[in-house]
Amino acid sequence: MNKNLIIGIAIVVILVIALGAWYFISQNNGGSENQASSQNRNDSVSVADDSQTNNNSTNETIGNNENSSGDLGRVLVVYYSAQNHTEAVAQQIAENLNADIFEIQPVDEYSNADLNWTDDNSRVSREYADESLRNVELVSTTVENWDDYDTVLIGYPIWWGIAAWPVDTFVKANDFNGKTVIPFCTSSSSGLGRSGELLAEEANGGNWLEGHRFRSNPSDSDIQNWTDSL
Repeated sequence: MNKNLIIGIAIVVILVIALGAWYFISQNNGGSENQASSQNRNDSVSVADDSQTNNNSTNETIGNNENSSGDLGRVLVVYYSAQNHTEAVAQQIAENLNADIFEIQPVDEYSNADLNWTDDNSRVSREYADESLRNVELVSTTVENWDDYDTVLIGYPIWWGIAAWPVDTFVKANDFNGKTVIPFCTSSSSGLGRSGELLAEEANGGNWLEGHRFRSNPSDSDIQNWTDSL
């Protein structure tokens, strides 16, 4: 074979091998760079998402703090309870809101017989039939540091679709001007009805808001859900 031909073939082979090696190396380096670039973009997205998540968490926490602290100001829970149902709810509300509590107590307390609404001669039945008998004298209508409270929650059982009338005596005796008032009731079947509106009509001032009805034995979570919404 011609010596020059052999040399030419050898040079071509070497060039092919060199070009192949260069292509292989460049592809690997490019792939690494592309992978690194892609990873950097992914990291940037992750950081942005984390930042957004943290911002959302911060806003949510601030919102929760605002709802659970200063919005209601200093809170008082006032309640009348004939059979302990309203008392249990009032105590849980006061605990949830870190509020003070005041019990409305008739001088002449209602016995179980007095509360028997199926008996036309029972005390509550007679008081229901004759409104003049509903001026129930209370042990006290005076709340210590009353003027310091910004929000007053008033709880009561429902009697014949309205608030139990010992609550009327308390409402009429106090000045609610400058206060937010939120009624709540306990009832086995009846709703809140116009009980809150009627109390507001009897009250001396106050910003009376829509109230809430609890069943006679609500769960702690039911009460918590309501207090969290205030």
